[in-house]
Amino acid sequence: MRRLFAIAASVAILILAFAPAAFAAEPVTWSGGGTIISVEGNVDVPAGQSVDAVVVVRGTATIEGSARSVVVISGTATLTGASAHNLVVVDGTANLGPGTTVSGNVSTLHGDVVRDATAVVAGRTTALDTNLAALAIALVPLLIVLTVGFFVAMEVAGLALAAFGARQTRNAEALISREPAQVLVAGLVGTLALPLVFGIVTLTVVGAPIGLAMLLLGLPLLAFVGWLVAATWVGDWLLERRGSRELEHPYRAAVLGVVVLGVAGLLPLVSAIATLFGVGAVLLAAWRTFRPATPTPATNAGFGPSTGWSNPAQTAG
Repeated sequence: MRRLFAIAASVAILILAFAPAAFAAEPVTWSGGGTIISVEGNVDVPAGQSVDAVVVVRGTATIEGSARSVVVISGTATLTGASAHNLVVVDGTANLGPGTTVSGNVSTLHGDVVRDATAVVAGRTTALDTNLAALAIALVPLLIVLTVGFFVAMEVAGLALAAFGARQTRNAEALISREPAQVLVAGLVGTLALPLVFGIVTLTVVGAPIGLAMLLLGLPLLAFVGWLVAATWVGDWLLERRGSRELEHPYRAAVLGVVVLGVAGLLPLVSAIATLFGVGAVLLAAWRTFRPATPTPATNAGFGPSTGWSNPAQTAG
């Protein structure tokens, strides 16, 4: 976590610094101007010299001149008789020696600032660790509200699927129960092949709108419906254990399954596996519904019945 933060901070400083930058892994003595970014190296800014910014990552900076900004990341900066506007210390140490003046603010994140009695900090000294902890505490109620809202939305979606797609949901559930291997294969093939197919379609001029629509909307919707189907199957399985499985619209199964699978989804891979089975069931059911039927060849000449087809009932006249 600290290493990622260090990289992000370095990139941000580099982007925001409009002056030319010098990257150094060897000791550098700066003679004026620009921005110094040193990774695992040493930087020396002599007295009387001025730079825009000094960024030290896992290195050492000795500053006796002036710098508008000093950033220390997993390193050490020693300021003696120096002047700086802002100082940021991340997982490192800054030594403010005699005669040093920081006209702005000092910010630390897992860092230490050792300050001489004659050093002056005109702005505020802020420990970002405390601010981050306070922010995390403040976000807890928001996360709870978002989680409850998410479950409510999933419940509504599950009830809608049970109300308007009961037959299709039952067909998909039956496939999960009867043919789990085929369903898993269909889910794997669909998960791997469909993004590839629509990605290729997106590369064409004519098919680009369709490909993008399917990649951005169609496939996420398919995964969402697949998860709901898997959740409903879980609910039906639990209700069947109690002998109270619903025969038509699986309302109770949807509500129970969303809660159970939602909680179980906190464990690694549970939601992914459930979605894989649900998507496979939806794709397999759709394939068997829309593929052309192959009629059985007739065994009798003329208008006689064929095998697999029933004769109309004869009426007495």
